[in-house]
Amino acid sequence: MILTGYKIEWAIEHGDIDIDPFNVKQLNPNSYNVRLSPELVCYCPGELDMKKKMKTFSIKMNEKGFLLKPGILYLGATVETIGSNQYVPIIDGRSSVGRLGINVHATAGYGDLGFKGTFTLELSVVQPVMVYPNVQIAQVRFQAVHGYPSTKYKGKYNGQTLPRASKLWREIRGGIPK
Repeated sequence: MILTGYKIEWAIEHGDIDIDPFNVKQLNPNSYNVRLSPELVCYCPGELDMKKKMKTFSIKMNEKGFLLKPGILYLGATVETIGSNQYVPIIDGRSSVGRLGINVHATAGYGDLGFKGTFTLELSVVQPVMVYPNVQIAQVRFQAVHGYPSTKYKGKYNGQTLPRASKLWREIRGGIPK
């Protein structure tokens, strides 16, 4: 079951969903629009290796925007911190953004129960596209769960506030939980 906009607002008011900052103008019939943070992270050129901590660099956008180019993975983040112990937040691109050829996530669309933080966006484009900080880039819907979770999320990305590069290398080395 996906929550309606009315139920999302009700769940925020009753402490079952946390969206900070929350703006009722970003509420949709069954989702909530989230904005793009001004900071992007990119991997340094070269081959990526999932067993190694990869070097990255940051890009700070200003109000003039930034040109995303094909063939480059840009890690962005939502401005909003989102979390819930009762509902699973699921992030997807907005149709208006997708119609510009912008993909907002490759595979990481779910926030586990207990996750609280900003979502890292895996941004890629099919042709050059200008993007701007604070634009409503994606939408989050909330899905009810059936049953009790075995545990709440305590993984390597909990509490993140900026775009985060992959920490899979730590998991492979046995250093931290999934």
